[in-house]
Amino acid sequence: MRLLVTGAAGSGTSTLGQLLAARLGLEFQEADDIYWLPSIPPFQHKRPYAERHEMMDGVLSNAGGIVVAGSVMSWGREIENAFDAIVFLTAPTQLRLERLKQRDIQRFGAVDSEFLDWAAQYDSGMMPGRSLARHNSWLADRTCPVLPLESIQEPETLAQEVCEWLYRT
Repeated sequence: MRLLVTGAAGSGTSTLGQLLAARLGLEFQEADDIYWLPSIPPFQHKRPYAERHEMMDGVLSNAGGIVVAGSVMSWGREIENAFDAIVFLTAPTQLRLERLKQRDIQRFGAVDSEFLDWAAQYDSGMMPGRSLARHNSWLADRTCPVLPLESIQEPETLAQEVCEWLYRT
């Protein structure tokens, strides 16, 4: 099984993805770890498209089963359609921003206000990158089942809901 957990920044894709991988006995891959080159501070330089595509193709090919968390929009149809199922998480903007602030403080000791500004516009789509409209358009083109979930519940509850959906799908 190849499962993608995607959604807005702060919607809980990493948390739910890791939980699902553990529950389902699958490998876990954070898409950002492939998309971004390692740097300090992180998330400064994008990995070249061909290299990113080759890495993700290798991850998907070598895994017996995998949960990928994050966005693979604009990674090419081969990667974008390589999944058996997709979970699409949404959450209210204020909740997402609070989660992102907590994550930034925990990881880096400070809040990245530029990133928060970018994340805050997800619903309106006023900045480049991921937005709700772009995600919905992208999801409409997918060839596998998609489960939309609002991630306001506890991660364990969401994981149970996803597992039940996967069983029925």
